Amino acid sequence: MRRSPLTGVLLVLVLAGGCTSSPDDAKPAPSAAASPPAWTEPASYGFVLERRCEGRPSLGVYRVTVENGKVTSTDRVDGRPAGGEEDIEVPTLGGLLELARTAAEDGGHMSTSADPADGHPVAVSFDVSEKGDNAENTCFRISDYKAN
Repeated sequence: MRRSPLTGVLLVLVLAGGCTSSPDDAKPAPSAAASPPAWTEPASYGFVLERRCEGRPSLGVYRVTVENGKVTSTDRVDGRPAGGEEDIEVPTLGGLLELARTAAEDGGHMSTSADPADGHPVAVSFDVSEKGDNAENTCFRISDYKAN
């Protein structure tokens, strides 16, 4: 069966006609995900901090209380003794972010993630090793955050 050139032109017009739109039909493009709000560290709050990098075992889980801008209590809550692991002096969340910024300023790699609702940090990691291969990352996950 032989088609005439007119059949091809009609097919193109029909297909093109379905792709046209008028300004009235235009829909706005979906907006990009909003950034978390800027977080201001409150004077008093609590959180749980886990020392853990993805794909590696946990190095400790701590329940932390901050009052008047200072850590007032740190309780290891994972039920494990330090056993060869170094127990840490847990900083405030502001102090943890400052450690990460200092690592970056010293040429290291750092990353942070924030809660989309209020902007408090939920993950902080940094690596200041000379290799910069992230094999010696220091990573923290923050959960159960509650401002008082």
